[in-house]
Amino acid sequence: MCGILGLFGRNTDSLDAMIARQNHRGPDANGRYRDPSGIAALGHNRLSIIDLSDAGRQPMCSFDGRYWISFNGEIYNYIELRQQLADYPYQSQSDTEVILAAFQKWGQACLDRFIGMFAILIWDQRDQKLFAARDRFGVKPLYYHCDGDGGLSVASEIKALHEAGVEAEPDSVAWAAYLADGLCDHSQRTFWQDIRALQPGHCFSWSDGKMQIRKWYDLADRIEQQYDSRSEDEVCEEYFALLKQSVQLRFRSDVPVGVNLSGGLDSSLLLGLIHELQGTDSEVRVFTFATDDPAYDELPWVRQMLAQTRHPLTVGLLMPEDVRPLAERMTVFQDEPFGGLPTLAYAKLFEKARELGVIVLLDGQGMDEAWAGYDYYGKVISGNKSVPTVQGTNDLIMQADCLIPEFRDLAPPVHTPEVFPDALRCVQYRDARYTKLPRALRFNDRISMASSTELREPFLDHRLFELAFSQSPDRKRSAASGKRLLRKIAKRVIPDGLRQGPKRPVQTPQREWLRGPLRDWASGCIETALDEYGDRWLDAPRVRSRWSEFQQGASDNSFFVWQWISLGLGHALARSRSHVGSNV
Repeated sequence: MCGILGLFGRNTDSLDAMIARQNHRGPDANGRYRDPSGIAALGHNRLSIIDLSDAGRQPMCSFDGRYWISFNGEIYNYIELRQQLADYPYQSQSDTEVILAAFQKWGQACLDRFIGMFAILIWDQRDQKLFAARDRFGVKPLYYHCDGDGGLSVASEIKALHEAGVEAEPDSVAWAAYLADGLCDHSQRTFWQDIRALQPGHCFSWSDGKMQIRKWYDLADRIEQQYDSRSEDEVCEEYFALLKQSVQLRFRSDVPVGVNLSGGLDSSLLLGLIHELQGTDSEVRVFTFATDDPAYDELPWVRQMLAQTRHPLTVGLLMPEDVRPLAERMTVFQDEPFGGLPTLAYAKLFEKARELGVIVLLDGQGMDEAWAGYDYYGKVISGNKSVPTVQGTNDLIMQADCLIPEFRDLAPPVHTPEVFPDALRCVQYRDARYTKLPRALRFNDRISMASSTELREPFLDHRLFELAFSQSPDRKRSAASGKRLLRKIAKRVIPDGLRQGPKRPVQTPQREWLRGPLRDWASGCIETALDEYGDRWLDAPRVRSRWSEFQQGASDNSFFVWQWISLGLGHALARSRSHVGSNV
């Protein structure tokens, strides 16, 4: 996992500054390529995972000198693909060179053959043409800016584009969608004006100042409208085989691999699969976070899971005094609003992992969306389509009366396509493509990269997702809980009698801390937001009134409070970047 960037059809003098700005994504080596024509340049920050030798450095050139690649991510099936592409004269053992071989043989169709997470830039030196692509679910990021003269800037992170001279001006439409409806990472628009995100499963070509974007993968296009008609036993056999393969592939690494665990079903399944593949004497290091609050911490369930194993456990402890400096630091790394204290607590894991020399971590993201694990999916099956876009906020999510009406009206209508004949899969698709997964994957990418570590998501293997999505509602949910068929499969590897924590969102005492030890800090962030946006975006008296009501316990919804805190943190970030160059 690394940082990538490129400049095309414009001045490339900012290349070194952009590389330096993303150094946390790849501190092991930096690389650069400038086309002899002067109209193109690629940059790379290397986090060495596969083939640690200099042969794996990027930007990397194809054997014939035609193509140059800057790649972020992992192609887990690179060994199998290399065998299919054995005629290519390889100079390394890296998955990056396998991408070059695949692109030369199959062109853009090579994307369908990749199992992995990726953002790819490939420059065709002969034809003076760029090809760029992002993986199916958007695990790896890619941002771009098009100037008025046909020039293009591309990078893994927004901050690198600011170094390229893109003005650090907040995007009012994106902020309106976030403050009014809780939406982020659901479209091309970012929180920064004139900076766009390439969408998951999309790619583009750029040549002579012209850009063409197309969709190369969509989950809905790969799923039959009719449910899988095979028996449950047949489905379970196929899914279990894919689970084992997916986890096994994601242990391919030339550096130490660890695993993040909570106390729930998905973590128990992941641990059980590791034992299935490596034996019960596996010593893979385990990480979990805690806040020293028994009402929220899942540490007891994690310890029970590990009681009869040889896994060393490391706990990342988040305390109130950690929040202010960590929130300010994560705001810089995230570039955009993030998910509150749970995100900060999760960041603690990666800090600990890096300290211990564990560079790659696995976690269990994706099963709730694939197998209808959230409670509201049961309501959808019962005919209730009014489900939240933000998990855990069933009451009034946004305080709409706290927004200036003209600003509130900037928020586009909340609409996601209904691509399946049944309501359940439509909501699952919404969560996987537009709401829950995109923002969680962005949060997770930035917090892992902030500590120069790689996060892998074995349950986001597209083959697993497609198979789960093809199942009927009764296979996903029972009257008692979600993930019905998954629970049946999990019994193969989870010991009898192992208790799991209750099904709930990842939680921290955010509400209690914002009313207690973080109250003054939160008030300061909110006042910063009001000082800057109180006459344009926010109705200051109403915000202060709602904040007071929250403090007094009239509302338990801390989500909207964190939104205002995010606005204050975001303003400070924009102000700090306002001096960045203007050579676009």
